[in-house]
Amino acid sequence: MGGKLRFGKLALFIPTISRKILTEQLKELENYGLIKREEFNELPPKVEYSLTELGKSLIPVINAMCAWGQKEGRAIATR
Repeated sequence: MGGKLRFGKLALFIPTISRKILTEQLKELENYGLIKREEFNELPPKVEYSLTELGKSLIPVINAMCAWGQKEGRAIATR
């Protein structure tokens, strides 16, 4: 949500995800129009990902889900 990120940085935010699955998920989000993939003609290859306006419209929903999870997550985990 904070701007453009490169693949490696995204992978650091989700250390348990494989690079293959992360790549697949990023392609899917791009196909849905939620993120933009910008490729630069450099060596080594440089690719940056950012939210589109449609993707940004989901920020309040994601924040609400995070808040709910922080509030109710313990109750769910103990069931």
